[in-house]
Amino acid sequence: MYGVRKVNMSNSETKTEVILIGAGIMSATLGTFLKELVPEWEIKVFEKLEDAGAESSNEWNNAGTGHAALCELNYTTEKPDGSIDISKAIKINEQFQLSTQFWSYLVNSKLIKNPQDFIMPLPHMSMVLGDENVAFLKKRFEALSKNPLFKGMEFSEDPAKLMEWIPLIMQDRLSNEAIAATKIDSGTDVNFGALTRMLFDHLKTKNVDIKYKHSVDNLKVTSDGSWELKVRNVDSGSVERHTAKFVFIGGGGGSLHLLQKSGIPEGKHIGGFPVSGFFMVCNNPEVIEQHQAKVYGKAKVGAPPMSVPHLDTRYIDSEKSLLFGPFAGFSPKFLKTGSMFDLITSVKPDNVLTMLAAGAKEMSLTKYLIQQVMLSKEQRMEELREFIPNAKSEDWDLVVAGQRVQVIKDTAEGGKGTLQFGTEVVSSADGSIAALLGASPGASTAVHVMIEVIKKCFPQHLKEWEPKIKEMIPSYGVSLMENPELLQEIHASTAAALGLKEKELAHS
Repeated sequence: MYGVRKVNMSNSETKTEVILIGAGIMSATLGTFLKELVPEWEIKVFEKLEDAGAESSNEWNNAGTGHAALCELNYTTEKPDGSIDISKAIKINEQFQLSTQFWSYLVNSKLIKNPQDFIMPLPHMSMVLGDENVAFLKKRFEALSKNPLFKGMEFSEDPAKLMEWIPLIMQDRLSNEAIAATKIDSGTDVNFGALTRMLFDHLKTKNVDIKYKHSVDNLKVTSDGSWELKVRNVDSGSVERHTAKFVFIGGGGGSLHLLQKSGIPEGKHIGGFPVSGFFMVCNNPEVIEQHQAKVYGKAKVGAPPMSVPHLDTRYIDSEKSLLFGPFAGFSPKFLKTGSMFDLITSVKPDNVLTMLAAGAKEMSLTKYLIQQVMLSKEQRMEELREFIPNAKSEDWDLVVAGQRVQVIKDTAEGGKGTLQFGTEVVSSADGSIAALLGASPGASTAVHVMIEVIKKCFPQHLKEWEPKIKEMIPSYGVSLMENPELLQEIHASTAAALGLKEKELAHS
């Protein structure tokens, strides 16, 4: 027989309190949180790749850079009566504020340094074309600007004002089509790859055992309710057994397969739909220099929410860059470094009907993805020219972004096989295992999501942990929207800690 590798089985079993699978932003956040709450707990991390933050959290794979619902139009929907529902925007903004408070605590406690290496102040803008969209944006602005969370938002349909805000988008615009934009200066650009690596560097100093190039191939519950993991060294092929009282599966798209292997009932009837993405990245420093904002447009009809076009200033490796996209694509892989069989092997007897129902429901999405995959560079440039009328092909390169796996499940509202656009935590009834599934707003709300994991999985410790959680996150358990004074205080303290002093607005 060929192709058979000899596997060395090590019978030694090592026991630990917590095992984190995947060295992305979610595991980094949970590990850091737990080390602050219970420093004596032993934590192990297993990552298949050779570095932290190399998959979905990586700065070149991650479109979600500081999602605070300041500019993403898909978080505010128009109701049948014409009014604007801003509840989702409020929720996501409050969740992002938890992240900035936690990062501020880490900086102020000297646990991480140089916040400018992962977060920069940057205006967030929404821009629309056409009378109908301008009317929608104006209503959205009126609804949001009354809310203390969105204080400081401006609206304009004056071409001279817009030229001041977004010169690159406004110059050489020949069309007399109506155009409008909103702008808020308290937005940020967050490099989640850099933050993930910083957090793992910090965890190393706290004696967290991080094993790279180690793949978790299987896991099962033991007679005492712990979890036994079969962990393979990617280079040598040798296998070890590790047991833990609590396991967190934070392996991006790879989480679904491990959740299925765990056999917990909560993991049944759940499927995953992978969507890949592409960005156009500008290679001309003169063009990059002319733009200083995240500008989100409106998704095309039939496009999934993660394909909202945006022209983004980003700071990567302390260098300013300019990205446009994302263009959606399709690959059956659940991770960028995954297998072409990921999708097919995720179909199980318990989720096959859910998956088939989703396939039948989402024909328009499938058609959209196929059309996106077939686009030539010139067709992608045409889409970019809706934002930058004079964009030249030679100034832009195509970069493949990360894989996203959208959750498919049966819901009361959507029925069988409903595609979920969001981030979900699935945990066992006894709280001994939790898995993170889904996509946007993902990384931006990592702190909120990990607090949910802690509440679900460690309810018996919550009372004793609460004072420390409040020290790390002053607004824990409080609605900032309903406490404008606390909100102002937190804005000021996080801006100071993270170096986000809002620039004085230049009044022309």
